[in-house]
Amino acid sequence: MKYTYLGRSGLKVSRLCLGTMNFGVDTEEKEAFKIMDAALDAGINFFDTANIYGWGENAGRTEEIIGRWFAQGGGRRERTVLATKFHGDMHDETDGPNRESGLSAYKLRRHLEGSLKRLQTDHIELYQMHHVDRNVGWDELWNGFQVARNQGKIGYVGASNFAGWDLAVAQGEAKARGILGLVSEQHKYNLLCRLPELEVLPAAQGLGIGVIPWSPLDGGLLAGNLNRGGAGKRSGDKARADKHAAQLTAYAALCDELGEREDVVSLAWLLANPAVTAPIIGVRTLEQFERSLRVVDVELDAATLARIDEIFPGPGGEAPRAYAW
Repeated sequence: MKYTYLGRSGLKVSRLCLGTMNFGVDTEEKEAFKIMDAALDAGINFFDTANIYGWGENAGRTEEIIGRWFAQGGGRRERTVLATKFHGDMHDETDGPNRESGLSAYKLRRHLEGSLKRLQTDHIELYQMHHVDRNVGWDELWNGFQVARNQGKIGYVGASNFAGWDLAVAQGEAKARGILGLVSEQHKYNLLCRLPELEVLPAAQGLGIGVIPWSPLDGGLLAGNLNRGGAGKRSGDKARADKHAAQLTAYAALCDELGEREDVVSLAWLLANPAVTAPIIGVRTLEQFERSLRVVDVELDAATLARIDEIFPGPGGEAPRAYAW
């Protein structure tokens, strides 16, 4: 496994991040344990989750599974760089009107305590805001995060689904307070979703924020599944596969020529971008996980990257040069 620093922090994480969104939903606990054990054995030390995973009335279930895995001991917790998120509705009636999705010092404190309990740990390396909340200011947020950090409950702060503007404001407010600020941004980024190249990626690079792409295979479209007639799990998958049929067919041909699977090439393309820290691999089975490990040995040359750009054109470069002189 290869490692890199998480943004401008001194924390080293694996170039692949294990996503746990399926644990307790499509992946039974026993299989989830096997996947997490295999991840550590393979050198993946970076695990991502969120308090809402399990979804709806089962929100928190995924964190509970990870907590029971940690409780087995054997150095599992000590070897894991743990990331979780807060923002959503945890379906806790005692939250009252604060049940609604959002960020606040109130939710930060309560939801952090809930995650720590479910995860059976006393600290979280990376605590992330799952979405922006424009009703909450950075005075409230940075003060709340500093309290949690001073208590030793979190190590670093990350964002998810933030615009380039949001990242810039967050870092400006952090600098004014003399604190580190954000070290990471989770963002949807893949060959079929290259819009972040306009603003988010250049902002993150310039501000010392590591980018952690989620949905790196776009729900399986870039894994070759739907192009070969497989059924997608999400509504609209077939329609999206039809929409991108020509691109996916050309991409499959390129991957065949390279002698690599589509999913491996898709992940390798992300890892070739200097803005990217670690794509999240949200596997459902141990077999899927083991297949994903191939990517760390694949490096795409300039000619291949150029051919991929021809199949999946980006937005034309960074803003504003992509749309202005």
